[in-house]
Amino acid sequence: MADRLGTYRSKRDASRTPEPVPGEGPLPRGNDDTFVIQEHHARRLHWDFRLERDGVLVSWALPKGVPDDPRTNHLAVHTEDHPLEYASFAGEIPKGEYGGGQVGIWDRGTYETEKWTDREVKVVLHGNRVSGRYVLFRTNGKNWMIHRMDPPVAPDADPMPEQVDPVRPEVRERLPRRAEAYGFEFAWGGCRLIVFSDRGTTHAQDAGGEAAKTPSGLGESLAAHRVVLDGEVAVVEDRETYMIFDVLHLDGRSLFDEPYQRRRELLEGLRLAGLRWQTAPCFDDGEAVRAAAREQGLPGVVAKRLDAPYRPGKADWRLIPVE
Repeated sequence: MADRLGTYRSKRDASRTPEPVPGEGPLPRGNDDTFVIQEHHARRLHWDFRLERDGVLVSWALPKGVPDDPRTNHLAVHTEDHPLEYASFAGEIPKGEYGGGQVGIWDRGTYETEKWTDREVKVVLHGNRVSGRYVLFRTNGKNWMIHRMDPPVAPDADPMPEQVDPVRPEVRERLPRRAEAYGFEFAWGGCRLIVFSDRGTTHAQDAGGEAAKTPSGLGESLAAHRVVLDGEVAVVEDRETYMIFDVLHLDGRSLFDEPYQRRRELLEGLRLAGLRWQTAPCFDDGEAVRAAAREQGLPGVVAKRLDAPYRPGKADWRLIPVE
């Protein structure tokens, strides 16, 4: 009988990787009802979808994860069978090793088999983040597709915008009189950048709607979300940094009509902080922000009405220069 884990073992050195590498021998007997989805930050971010079958985890790599709408199929690249112990693996595969990068468990649970052939696999998943009927079908060689057979997870979800007309602050000489009605941020003096991220697949636009470069690694940090961010790329502490000050769409919900204060709460909940990006701070003392901007050599302070939706062309944002 063929060694189901021979290919798996041939790609790994048990002395160099923390992954489970069982020796040759009889395969364990299970119930053929365990599934796991692992978020894998390798050379390219992807999700590993694994189903227990005949003593191994039959595996596919999903570049865009599991679809949650039957109108969209996702690529599923069939990979080598993995040992059952891999269902609980999470950790860092060393750089230079096969699949090097961080592995985390994104979801796991049980499943039921409706059909299993060499070309088609139908299952019902029961997980914490993914549940419902799915089918994987072979298209060409190792390339398969995964399709959700049930209705959309969020049938009322708002589509992610394809482009954004960014709000631009109006220049004013003085801070607003009703300071309690505003939040105050630094004007960073950088270039506007709108980032669109769909579970790690990202693209960006500048203030004029032209394609722009996404900060390296940001897509991976947003891998669990479908999100649209607004901010500017500026030199902060001698490093080019994407200062993120707004969120316009989050996981199927449009936020354009939400007040600025609520959008800020949702943005801060994302806890975005990296070497090349961070959440821009917001304060309630405009005079203090303006004084700090002057001291740091920044161009000014931006005052944003706390109750204002995201409305291009409206005077809800004000830029007050330091001079």
